[in-house]
Amino acid sequence: MNQAIAITGLGCISSLGGNVMDNWTALAGGKGGIRPLSGFEETDLKVASGAQVQNYSPQAYFKPSQLGLLDRHSQFALIAAREAVEDAGLTPTDLAVSAAIIGTGCGGKETDELTYQKLYREQKSRVHPFTIPRGMPSAACSQVSMELGIQGPCFTLSSACASSNHAVIQAVLMIRSGMLDVAIAGGADAPFTYGLLKSWEALRVLSPDTCRPFSEDRKGLVLGEGAGIVVLESLAHAQQRGASIHALVSGIGMSADASHITDPSSEGAARAMRAALKDAALAPEDVSYINAHGTGTRQNDPSETTAIRQVFGDHADNLRVSSSKSMHGHALGAAGAIELITTVRSLQEGLIPPTANFTTAGEGCDLDYVPDKPILLDYQAALSNSFAFGGLNAVLAVRRTP
Repeated sequence: MNQAIAITGLGCISSLGGNVMDNWTALAGGKGGIRPLSGFEETDLKVASGAQVQNYSPQAYFKPSQLGLLDRHSQFALIAAREAVEDAGLTPTDLAVSAAIIGTGCGGKETDELTYQKLYREQKSRVHPFTIPRGMPSAACSQVSMELGIQGPCFTLSSACASSNHAVIQAVLMIRSGMLDVAIAGGADAPFTYGLLKSWEALRVLSPDTCRPFSEDRKGLVLGEGAGIVVLESLAHAQQRGASIHALVSGIGMSADASHITDPSSEGAARAMRAALKDAALAPEDVSYINAHGTGTRQNDPSETTAIRQVFGDHADNLRVSSSKSMHGHALGAAGAIELITTVRSLQEGLIPPTANFTTAGEGCDLDYVPDKPILLDYQAALSNSFAFGGLNAVLAVRRTP
């Protein structure tokens, strides 16, 4: 049952670019997509920065007849899914019997916002007739299944910032079980609406400028948006059709802190990492890189560092640990998939992306965080961590293709 799953397709859109290559080029160069927040200049928002998708025009990707049914997060999911499926070279026959599992932390917040504006600001008595199917959390998954002709299991997972890692894990389990051979999995989120930004503002975890994970002067996270989608296949199916395999998902780990809604537990994170290593049959010494959850908050960074030390012991000093959120921001339900794609490209290229904006290591942050500049490293195995509000943890172990 414990078999490695092939990653044969990658698709991504974020503040760093509209496709995987543009994202990777930015990450490999340590170039961030965090900028002054735009589109809210006439509001009372105190949020100063965001990792928004730049120069985005929905009309470049969708027909006018489609846009009435597509919330922004569904648009991102479709863009990433198209790229992933094209990259994998899947046929309509393959897609018809595959699954689509799309995670989201927020769902259709753009649709909610537009609806409430009409009702409460404009005092309208009616809203768009497709408000529900456009804004429901499962809308992105439904749209992906309809466009790609996916007739197998299709559903949405929501576990805050761990949503897309949980989606990938669910896909892995379904393929291992023999239920199917191919799955499209990942996540999408678009949190830049006035109401949601005011809610994040009230939580007091947002940085007033930029994201500095693991640094002494870190001031919080910076929200991002976008989508990451991967195509997963049983190794036998991928080899049978002669697919190009980017990397292998060799292990999965999940846990719950069962302690606090916002304050992370190092023990919970450690359990998820240990589970991923055990599932992958990896010793701690086999892992060279961890793409950290690395939010830049006061609570997460030392907790995650402690968890890594609990799991890896003395080998923790040999690990390279970096947070790509320092460049693409925290894309919430899409974050894990964007970071998985980052980890896969890192394995392929033998290059560790840096933790951008790093200054001086913060208290309790005493690992090699690859500050500011990427490093070359030929290595075989990595972990990608996602730890969500509510103590929901999901970790993926990834190996380079033999």
